Amino acid sequence: MRRFWIGLTTLIFAVLLIVPLLRIVQGAFDDGWSGFSAGISRPEAQHALLMTGIIAVCVTLVNTIFGVMLSLYLVRANWLGKRLKAVMNAIVDLPFAVSPVIGGLMIVLLLGPDSAVGAMLGRAGVDVVYALPGMILATLFVTFPIVIREVMPVLQEVGSQQEEAAHMMGAYAWTTFWRVTWPLIRWSVVYGVILTVARCLGEFGAVLVVSGNIINKTQTATTLVYQDVENFDLTAANSVALVLAAASVLLLLVMEWSKSRKEVH
Repeated sequence: MRRFWIGLTTLIFAVLLIVPLLRIVQGAFDDGWSGFSAGISRPEAQHALLMTGIIAVCVTLVNTIFGVMLSLYLVRANWLGKRLKAVMNAIVDLPFAVSPVIGGLMIVLLLGPDSAVGAMLGRAGVDVVYALPGMILATLFVTFPIVIREVMPVLQEVGSQQEEAAHMMGAYAWTTFWRVTWPLIRWSVVYGVILTVARCLGEFGAVLVVSGNIINKTQTATTLVYQDVENFDLTAANSVALVLAAASVLLLLVMEWSKSRKEVH
């Protein structure tokens, strides 16, 4: 019976993950290396990959800084009160419960050109929706909980005794963070960063809504794949998808390496 369940699990894993990945590789090279090279060297593909990279960098920086800060507040700040912490915890989990498309739609309704705030920003020359800022906001909404949910359990597990001891010895808050807190949470932050980048690379729904999917302006790699499929250019679509898949696999390998490093230390 045990062999049956192991075999069934392996089969499901292969059908859901390995087979689609192999199909993407096959599709990317249907026309040989020239087809793959043409698919990723197109101006629109280069621009889309660049936009994806810019969004990933910006979102990861913001999520890392504010994710760590909010994790510390939710775990250590007793002055917030239990009720306020419960509300903030629920808000943090909101992107997990709400469809990314709904998140993108909320940004359009709040900051779009037809809204009061969006019109005011437009008169000041700042475009949010159908521009890079809106795409960054949409991706921030989707990825916001990741770093927090990686760091909070570690802070809860290690407790606050070492930090309190540092305070009693006269250490400033910033010194306590870098000398005491950071060494305890750094690997969880690394995991959160890697997962955030991977999620940024694959985000589609929210970005599609707020970007307008304008070629060579507001198109990311995932929305370009969607457009290529719509245009029946499957080789090009698979080529860009393979680049994204390879980047995600590389990130997962880095995370596994990080885990092994953590175990060694």
